[in-house]
Amino acid sequence: MKKRLMLMIIAVLLLSANPFNATEASAATPNEITTYAKKFKGVPYKFGGTTPSGFDCSGYLRYVFNHFDISIPRTAAEQYKIGTGVSKSNLKEGDMVFFSGTYKAGISHAGIYVGNGNFISATSSGVTIANLNTNSYWAPKYTGARRLSEVKNVATPVSKPAAKKPLPVGQYYDVANGHWAVKEIKSLSTQSIITGYDVSLFKPNNDVSRAEAATIIARALKLKPVKSSAFKDVPSSHWAAGNINAVMKAGIVQGRSPGHYAPNAKITRAEISKLLTNAFALKASNSSTSFKDVKGHWAEGSINSVTASNLATGYKDGTFKPNANATRAEYATFVHRAINK
Repeated sequence: MKKRLMLMIIAVLLLSANPFNATEASAATPNEITTYAKKFKGVPYKFGGTTPSGFDCSGYLRYVFNHFDISIPRTAAEQYKIGTGVSKSNLKEGDMVFFSGTYKAGISHAGIYVGNGNFISATSSGVTIANLNTNSYWAPKYTGARRLSEVKNVATPVSKPAAKKPLPVGQYYDVANGHWAVKEIKSLSTQSIITGYDVSLFKPNNDVSRAEAATIIARALKLKPVKSSAFKDVPSSHWAAGNINAVMKAGIVQGRSPGHYAPNAKITRAEISKLLTNAFALKASNSSTSFKDVKGHWAEGSINSVTASNLATGYKDGTFKPNANATRAEYATFVHRAINK
C-alpha cells in the first residue's frame, strides 16, 4: 500500500514538472491594454484608490495591468524601477510613462502611453488623456518611460493619411482663398507662367532661385528657349537652361560673375528690381529714394523704378532690404503687377 502511494506521488510530481503540461501565460497586446485603460475615462480621483470607484495614478495602472495578469508594484516610484527603459522617441502603446515633481519631489505620477504623444492617467480631475509633449503642466514634468516584457512587442498600426488629389489649375492646398497673394498666384498659374509642385502645392514662402526667376520672366514675355549658353554653370542638361539663355540673350539678366550665372542661388530683391526694370522696360528713376538702405546701392535706380511703378514696396521700418531674398509669393506678385501695369 505504501509502495503504491509513493508511486502515485512520484507520478504527480513528474506530470507537474513536465513543461508540455504547463499553461503558457497569455500576454496582452499594446492595443488591448490601451483599449481597456480608456474604458475608465472619467472615473474620479481618490487618493489611495485602486478600484473603478476611485483611482489614484499608481492604483489605476495596477488595476489595468492586473486585468491581464501582469503584476506591478503599488507606487509610481516602485513602478518606475521595473521593466525596460524606453526613450521618448520610441514610445509605444502600453508603455508606462512617469512624471516628477507633481505633489512631491521625485517620481510622483504615472500613466499609460496611448499613442500620438498622448497618455492616460488618474489625475485630480479623474482619469483623463493628456499630451506629454504639449500639455503645459505635464510636458516639463515628464521623466521617463518603462516597457514591460509581458506586453507583446506588436507594432502599433499607423493609419496613412488619405492621398491628396490634384486641384484645378491655379489652386493650391497651401494657398488659401484668404492668402494675400492668391489672386496673383492663380492668375500666373492659369497662364502657365508659374507652376507649383506635386500634389497641388505652391510653397509660397519658399525663396526663389535665379533659375526660377529667369524661367518665369521668359514665360511671361513668351521668349523662345535658346540652346547655346554663355554660362559654364548652366549646361544644356539644366532644367532651366533654355529660359536662362533666352533672358540673357534678350539683355534682361547677367551672370553673378564672368561666365557664371549661379542658377541655384537665391535671387535678391535688388536683382529682381533690375530684372523687372529690364524685362518690362521701366523708366529709370533718378529721384532720391526714401529707403535708408538703398542710397548708393548698385541697384538704386532699378529699385526706384519698381517702387515708383508700384511693382514692389518696402518695409514699415523704412527699408527695402535689397540684399534679402524674395519668396515665391512675393515674386509672383511683382511679376503679375508688371504684366498688368
